[in-house]
Amino acid sequence: MTNPSTLYRGGVLHCPADPSATALLVSGGRISWLGSDADAPSADRVVDLAGALVTPAFVDAHVHATDTGLALSGLDVSGVRSAAELLDAVAGFAEGLPADAVVLGHGWDESSWAVPRPPDADEVGRAAGGRRVYLSQASIHSALVSRALLAACPEVVAAAGYDASGWLRRDAHHVVRAAAFGSVTRAQRVAAQRAALAHAASLGIAAVHECGGPEISDEEDFTGLLAISGAGVPEVYGYWGELGGAARARELGAVGAGGDLFADGALGARTAYVSEAYRDGDGCGHGYLTAGQVRDHLLDCAAHGLQGGFHAIGDAAISTVLDGFAAAAEKLGTDRVRAARHRVEHAEIMSKRLIAGFVEYGIVASMQPAFDRLWGGAGRMYESRLGLARSLESNPMGAMHSVGVALAFGSDSPVTPLDPWGSVRAAAAHHNPAQRMSVRAAFAAHTRGGWRAVHLDAEGVLALGAPATFAVWDTPAGVERGLPVLQSDDPEARGPEDPTPLPVCRRTVLRGEVIYEEGSS
Repeated sequence: MTNPSTLYRGGVLHCPADPSATALLVSGGRISWLGSDADAPSADRVVDLAGALVTPAFVDAHVHATDTGLALSGLDVSGVRSAAELLDAVAGFAEGLPADAVVLGHGWDESSWAVPRPPDADEVGRAAGGRRVYLSQASIHSALVSRALLAACPEVVAAAGYDASGWLRRDAHHVVRAAAFGSVTRAQRVAAQRAALAHAASLGIAAVHECGGPEISDEEDFTGLLAISGAGVPEVYGYWGELGGAARARELGAVGAGGDLFADGALGARTAYVSEAYRDGDGCGHGYLTAGQVRDHLLDCAAHGLQGGFHAIGDAAISTVLDGFAAAAEKLGTDRVRAARHRVEHAEIMSKRLIAGFVEYGIVASMQPAFDRLWGGAGRMYESRLGLARSLESNPMGAMHSVGVALAFGSDSPVTPLDPWGSVRAAAAHHNPAQRMSVRAAFAAHTRGGWRAVHLDAEGVLALGAPATFAVWDTPAGVERGLPVLQSDDPEARGPEDPTPLPVCRRTVLRGEVIYEEGSS
């Protein structure tokens, strides 16, 4: 039978155009009917939803699939709370590995430790039995490495960001990262990519935006991931972050020349470029691009009919990027710049002036609500780096949404875990109440916002004729107005650590094809 039709009935549908709908018919990869069970047409197959909630599937607008897959199978050190715990974790993971193995780990965050001092290269090496060790900090913009890995990269000593302690940033970090991941075979990379995408599907994610580039992943890694897009796994929309590389991005199959095209670094590594000096370190971080380079990159993108974008976290870096947008608009006209829907990834430290620039140039803000959940508020990393007042102004999703900035939410996995409902709740429960969004607006940013960011405006809705891309959910806390209850009835319990249980995905459907079903292997 060719393209059999499937009727999903007996559910609760997030369908604002027909709030009473309880069933939908899928045929030819699209929603061909919506309505009540009593009026449902016949179908080749029938799925009883048993009261489950059906919503548009999520889009994660910023991921690193290979790194995510490797993190799922590698050493997770996100839970360690001291240097000693980090060394114990390394020792336990390394035990039994071949002597020439490389220990790959991710997620340590010294800002949460009572004594915020990581171990040095010698201590890490001893814990690993002399093996090469690469442990990326939570931001992935710096890493702690062993003496053996440093010895394998003699050129690293002359690179910017080198430190004999083994905690490396900037160019030095790129050198050791390339060496460490060079030990991973191509077969392991493919397996990691498939594992990451399968995990995403199990969370109700039907599409991801992969942010690659010369400093993040090699071209074979990038094109290999795009080759498996949608083949029983979520679709992958690739961004290639190479300055002036619009032609190459198009050749590689990318939808944009942007993503992790670095205008600065990260707050965790103190390399984000900020206008006021770090409270717990020297200087204001590092800006990697000039306004002229930003302008020329946008002009290059326009010449090739491609969306552009930049990674920019600190307010000084974002200001430079906006200066480049202004210069590009002088050449192209503001309307043409707006029509491209260029992106800025992260946009963590903003001001009213910078937000106004996003509105003026139609910039999509690709943001990660989990950053505030993990690092915002009193006593956490943002306060350590910026002071409490500036930390509460970070990640101003609510302010940006309120003035019409287009938002697309994601995780930056493995920087933070794939966790779409957790991200929705984080946006609704920002540490700063002035920056909170409604659950409905946050959900839209994590679904339709991700599709709009890649110029697929008809996606991300349950509507007649729309692609049949949706997820089916158990909702332990109940459903309210077509969306799961994510926050406690008690106002005192609401916030980033709200105990309300999150929905659990039972099935994910991409253009009519089931790419995840609970209980299936």
